[in-house]
Amino acid sequence: MLTVAAHAKVNLALVVGDRRDDGKHEVVTVVEKLGLADTVTVTAADTLAVEGFAEDTIVRSSLAALAERAGVEPRFAATIDKRIPVAAGLGGGSSDAAAALRLANELLPRPLAQHVLEEVGATLGADVPLFLRRGAVLATGVGSTVEPLALPRDYHVVLWLPAGDEKRSTGAVYRDFDLRDGAAGYDARRAALLEALAAVTAPADLAHLPPNDLASSPRAADLLALGAFRADVTGAGPVLYGLFEGPQAAAAAAATLSSRGRTWVTAPAPDR
Repeated sequence: MLTVAAHAKVNLALVVGDRRDDGKHEVVTVVEKLGLADTVTVTAADTLAVEGFAEDTIVRSSLAALAERAGVEPRFAATIDKRIPVAAGLGGGSSDAAAALRLANELLPRPLAQHVLEEVGATLGADVPLFLRRGAVLATGVGSTVEPLALPRDYHVVLWLPAGDEKRSTGAVYRDFDLRDGAAGYDARRAALLEALAAVTAPADLAHLPPNDLASSPRAADLLALGAFRADVTGAGPVLYGLFEGPQAAAAAAATLSSRGRTWVTAPAPDR
């Protein structure tokens, strides 16, 4: 039996381009993993089974895809202990799938190489490969081409799901992006992101990254007013994040916002 934390993520920046011929959009995004995490356990079994989260489909699919790629029967049992809020823009499902892939791969007589595992992950969802890497990453292409980033990590994060805000389908968010011609100026925004990223040496420098192209919220101003040095929506939303210099400031902000929705206080996940 193998167990691992499946970490949530925030998009510290997300620049989106045109729709490609395959129907997906070109993106450049800076992603950081968080201490907030689900727990995934995988063990060898007689059949394929997933327990602990009735709504799961992606972990089951990941185990089946791994077995097919490895040329073995999908004889794995997985258990998911959910802590990451569902349908929030925090990547919980993709993280669970990546965790299950890693663990099941270790149980194979001949484990797949990392790059093959990432290829399998990309068939499940664009975010899955980035969760197969530790620490912060820069994701490009449709989001499944990843490279590691060395970013400062000594800050705290408040996650806020305002009361009444519900997840819209990612497809609907992208359709709205296309309708407003959101891709216009993509090359310039991409260049600005990479330039700002190259200049990051301290947590406060993350404030200079461009805002999320895909989703935004006027409530980000509330996090800034409470002391965040950066605030934005993560992914396609609806969760907002605020970056704070210390745990006390983050805890105070979360307490203030708790009457207006759900809040979590976390920090970048250990990079090991």
